[in-house]
Amino acid sequence: MRLRHGLLPALIVVSLGAATTGAAQEPGAIVRPDEGGAGSARGLGAGLFAANCATCHGVTGRGVAARGPSLLGVGARAADFYLRTGYMPLRSPTDQPTRSRVLFSEREIRALVSYVSALKPGPPIPHPQPQTGSLSEGLHQFTEHCAGCHQVATQGGVVTGARVPPLQNATVTQIAEAVRTGPYVMPRFPPSQISDRQLNSIVRYIAASRHPDDRGGWGIGNLGPAPEGIVTWLIAALALVSVCVLISSRSRR
Repeated sequence: MRLRHGLLPALIVVSLGAATTGAAQEPGAIVRPDEGGAGSARGLGAGLFAANCATCHGVTGRGVAARGPSLLGVGARAADFYLRTGYMPLRSPTDQPTRSRVLFSEREIRALVSYVSALKPGPPIPHPQPQTGSLSEGLHQFTEHCAGCHQVATQGGVVTGARVPPLQNATVTQIAEAVRTGPYVMPRFPPSQISDRQLNSIVRYIAASRHPDDRGGWGIGNLGPAPEGIVTWLIAALALVSVCVLISSRSRR
């Protein structure tokens, strides 16, 4: 609590200055505090939060109604995930967070994560070990908990009211963070539902799915059984029509 109260005046000042500076910037652009107040990691994190996050999450991180949730207790885990995937900051509070270009530098991300985690104790950044996981168990766990939305091929999809992202570009840490955090409409899976051992297996399976062994032939992007079936039927129909045309032309002779 000492961190929050001690930086409250500074946050208010930076917020007022950021509002003036950000008025001329494009939506989604980053407002960076003056170097004078951002020399330390603590000052940098506070300044960046006030300039880019406080509008939706509140100056003290308690959230703003109809704009953004409270960040008290989310810890470094959620902050690291949302910042490193480009999910945050959003152009509008009503937008769905999607993977996009990361707008903060490595130093800025570390400072922001440190600041958010200091608001109130919360979960740390996980460190999965996929090399210790089982590929077969990973397939089983992913099919049971994740494939309904992400497809068994980890290519993403669509559910009611949201787009489900593919997992091809997610790092092992981001996968573990997402499972434990439950971003946007994704459910959160605590260790009581998916253990750390099972999570390691899931991460290993997702990593392996990026380089599938297409022994059956053409993988056509590994989009899943439904698209592959449609393509198969289209090719079969084209082949059948071609055979019919060939037979018809020969019979006329």
